[in-house]
Amino acid sequence: MSLNRQEKAAVIEEVSAELVEAKSVVVAEYRGLDVASVTVLRKNARQSGVYLRVLKNTLVRRAVAGTAFEPLSEQLTGPLMYAISNDPVAAAKVLSDFAKTNDKLVIKGGSLPNSVLDVEGVKALASLPSREELLAKLLGTMQAPITQFARTLNEVPTKFVRGLAAVRDQKAEA
Repeated sequence: MSLNRQEKAAVIEEVSAELVEAKSVVVAEYRGLDVASVTVLRKNARQSGVYLRVLKNTLVRRAVAGTAFEPLSEQLTGPLMYAISNDPVAAAKVLSDFAKTNDKLVIKGGSLPNSVLDVEGVKALASLPSREELLAKLLGTMQAPITQFARTLNEVPTKFVRGLAAVRDQKAEA
């Protein structure tokens, strides 16, 4: 089913709006994927905050024109699925994880603002921890000294009371 001019303009506008906030775009060929597999992939993408859509390449070329992702337009050939994310790692991670279990999804490349990634670049990006993972690690690192300090404060009165009891017992024996 083909789109009329207004529908195409709406799609270009929607993709352009996603690209304004985006930190990464990953493209993959989806030829041969069944509907159930695509449904699982879309669910994973939604859970990770990734905008995932199958689009005509000409519409995407128009949407990326004048953005930091314009160099990506050289990679837009064939039936492609586009993953756009505000987290630089999320889109690459979702598609790479899915491609590990489904050989029909073939990652073709991607882009970070003002730079193009090849397949190996996307895989390297997918191996990095996500923003949420990094924040969790940072919070854990920041909480460790506080937890240790609280533990120490709880132990001081106990040790003090034990010390007083020992002194009292020594005086009672004398």
